[in-house]
Parts: sequence; C-alpha cells; structure tokens
Amino acid sequence: MHIVIMGCGRVGSTLARSLEKRGHTVAVIDVDVDAFRRLGPDFGGRTVKGVGFDREVLVEAGIESADGFAAVSSGDNSNILAARVVRETFAVDNVVARIYDPGRAEVYERLGIPTVATVRWTADQVLRRLLPAGSEPLWRDPSGSVRIIEVHVDRSWVGRTVRDIEDATGARVPFLFRMGSALVPKDTTIFQDGDLVYAAVEDASLARVEDVLAAAPQEV
Repeated sequence: MHIVIMGCGRVGSTLARSLEKRGHTVAVIDVDVDAFRRLGPDFGGRTVKGVGFDREVLVEAGIESADGFAAVSSGDNSNILAARVVRETFAVDNVVARIYDPGRAEVYERLGIPTVATVRWTADQVLRRLLPAGSEPLWRDPSGSVRIIEVHVDRSWVGRTVRDIEDATGARVPFLFRMGSALVPKDTTIFQDGDLVYAAVEDASLARVEDVLAAAPQEV
C-alpha cells in the first residue's frame, strides 16, 4: 500500500515509520522542512514540503496512486480540509483525520470522514486506568450512544451459553477473553469460569445489562 500522511509531528512521524516497517510506501507532507528530521536517517519514504490540501503538493506525494491518507497535523481545520480534498478530488476512500475538538469530530464522522478525537481518546484511556473495569468503554461510537465494555458476570452464569447472556440482556457479545487469548464466540459457546466478557451495549441499557449479569440467571 502507498499511504500519504499530512503532518510530521510526533504522531505523523511515528505513523510513517511504523507503516514503512510493515512494508508499505509512505509520503509525508509538512510545511516545516525541519520536521522531517523526526523521521530519522533510515526513513526511505518521500518527504514533500507544503500543505496537505494543496492539489499539487498532494500529487507530488503520490496521492493519485495512494491507498490511504492520514491528516494528523496540529490544526483541526487543515486536517478536515485536506481530508475532504483527498476524498472528493482524488477519490481516496481510506481517509482519516485527527481532530482535537470532540464536537467537530462527531460532525465530521456523520459526514463520512473518519476521525480520531485526540482529547476524548486520551481522556478515555486515562479513565479506564483509574476506574474499575467496565466503568469506561473500550470503544464508543461517534454519537456516544453505543459502547463496548468489559462487563462483570456473576459466576452463577458459568455453564450458560453466550446466547443465554445475549437473550437475558439484549446486548451483544462480540468477543471473550479466555486464558490469555481473545475469542469470537458462537451462540453455543459456553461461558467458563475466568472468562472476561465484552459486550456491545446501548448507553440507555448499560445499567440494566450490568445488573442482569451481576446477579444469578433468572429461570424462565
């Protein structure tokens, strides 16, 4: 794959080196030539001075044959403008933009531009390390209405199937963590002692799901 990155700060340079190590070709765009020093002497990709929403700059970076574009500069407006130009002018579908303002991030997600909301992501990561398991989501959709959480399941559920859990809660179980490995369960997968259950839950149903699984199964 060929990936074009706008922004050679700490995120952009780390992303560029990681992609190159995985065998992909990379072009990095930045207005500051000195920023390219972050790539290190072993970087074999292309560096282009300019802004990532300038069509000529993008063409020089190989956008016409690119498989993906990441806008990770320090400016929200620049990142969104560049992402839109790349998607609408050069028809690159695999586009992502870093956004500091969570409110803006949700708006652009609804417009079809995937975003990484830096402040919200960082806050969530810190909260998950401060608070008990399950208190903060492992993943949350851009609208904030659905989340994936690690949910506590009472031991009395051992021997029940994943379908039993889903039927009782109305939630979905996308994966389990069992004996050090992740597992995508089937309906018939049996919940075992020591399993960690990860559930996709609507925010409005979160308390009920946690209450149901914290207690013994209700016999029908």
